[in-house]
Amino acid sequence: MRKDTVLAHSGRSSERPGPVNVPVYRASTVVFESVEATERATQSRFEGLYYGRYGTPTTFALEETVAQLEGGYRAIAVSSGLAAITATIQAFAKSGDHILVPDSVYGPVRHLCDSVLDGLGITTAYYDPLAGARIEAQLRPNTRLLYLESPGSLTFEVQDVPAMLAVARKRAIPTAIDNTWATPYYYSAVAAGVDVSLHSGTKYIGGHSDLLLGMIVTNEAVYEKVRATVVALGFSCSADEAYLALRGLRTLGVRLERHYASGLAVAKWLERRPEVARILHPAFASCPGHELWKRDFSGASGLFSFVLRPGFTRDSIRAMIDGLEFFSIGYSWGGFESLALLAHPEKVRTATPWTEPGAVIRLHIGLEDPHDLIADLERGFSRLVTGPSRTR
Repeated sequence: MRKDTVLAHSGRSSERPGPVNVPVYRASTVVFESVEATERATQSRFEGLYYGRYGTPTTFALEETVAQLEGGYRAIAVSSGLAAITATIQAFAKSGDHILVPDSVYGPVRHLCDSVLDGLGITTAYYDPLAGARIEAQLRPNTRLLYLESPGSLTFEVQDVPAMLAVARKRAIPTAIDNTWATPYYYSAVAAGVDVSLHSGTKYIGGHSDLLLGMIVTNEAVYEKVRATVVALGFSCSADEAYLALRGLRTLGVRLERHYASGLAVAKWLERRPEVARILHPAFASCPGHELWKRDFSGASGLFSFVLRPGFTRDSIRAMIDGLEFFSIGYSWGGFESLALLAHPEKVRTATPWTEPGAVIRLHIGLEDPHDLIADLERGFSRLVTGPSRTR
């Protein structure tokens, strides 16, 4: 099946007659008919109903659909995107181990690495997201995971995933990637050879800004290791969240097409504005890794950044964003609504300093008419003024 058909048919109820959608199964205790049946279920606890924390028919339907869409062996639904990332790292790394993480990584992952994981004795080294095969120089004897995020948060560098996978395979080092931006619809990371693909299902998979969810998609070799870690950490997903995510997933293809087209329209308009120095969108030549995006991805989502020319005052930049009518200010993205956020990559980079002198504004282009969004931004630019104060 092609991906749009997967979205429409996978994970549906097989009962005839019966509902189109798998119902919401809220369950903790699962009862068995005998001691022997209980023992059999314990021996195969990752298959079928065992206990609510291991999943219900609702979560199984979601997992089946996402795994099929990504080209993975199995998927695991968890309570949030960060829970998916945490469980995956802890499945491979323990005290005394070393992991590699791109310098453009999602901010909460950096906090996780520098606080919780560091306290557990797991060392994180940050690397240039454009390192490609050069990542080999940063491998250590105790490196246990090569973590990728492509494109990167805030600054949207696209990584050379095949080159990095080749390096990791030579040393038998597992790989994981945050694939939230592209979703399995525009990039099938596990099918491309990554061991674990991670998604904040909160974003495009859910699509309506009303749930918290993480998805882990794995190949066959690492599935049980990751699933066992998820269960041990208690990172289960509720049946209600799974149901909402599965309902949102049915329209992922048509929603992403709109996000993609509207995002390009807004970004192309921004590129012509005299106030804008640079567009950070993987579909634009000005974005690092643009050629890699053309090679590896089949589309783009609605999330990108742009860099203002230097010289605008900090107060006027804030006034520009604060006064937007159709762009809300918020940290998440992937829903139907457009968002704007003043970003500060210069405050978090440690391996590759961010040296752009102008302010960085991240936009999520939602499902509104792009003409209205462009008019809103045009009014916002009228609030920008130049002056001697620093832009940030």
